Amino acid sequence: MILVDTSVLIDYYRKTYKENSVWIGLVRQEYAFAISAVTKYEVYSGATQHQLDFWNRVLEEILVLPFDETCVDKAIEMNASLKQKRKQIDIADLFIAATAVNHNLTIATLNRKDFERIDELNLVAF
Repeated sequence: MILVDTSVLIDYYRKTYKENSVWIGLVRQEYAFAISAVTKYEVYSGATQHQLDFWNRVLEEILVLPFDETCVDKAIEMNASLKQKRKQIDIADLFIAATAVNHNLTIATLNRKDFERIDELNLVAF
């Protein structure tokens, strides 16, 4: 199982030919998927009314992991390390990364630049 970042879902939505998306590439590799509750928030907060049916269909089969207190504690720890290195990342990305680390999951993202800053995070290669 891997944690899918918002960028992978948005890539899937935007592709005219869905089979060319990163997510379909991961499906072909037979991964099971989870997302952070933060990703669910990002997807729905950015969706227009006519996109809701699409996202409801896509997300109904994906496990949504909560951003709970243990994830918060991991995010605090990770942010302190990033802050010390002067390499902080966007708060939503930090929360998604903390969810992946807390659940011992590899993350699939198109935002490698930011997520690679977190030493304890495993990224899937495309």
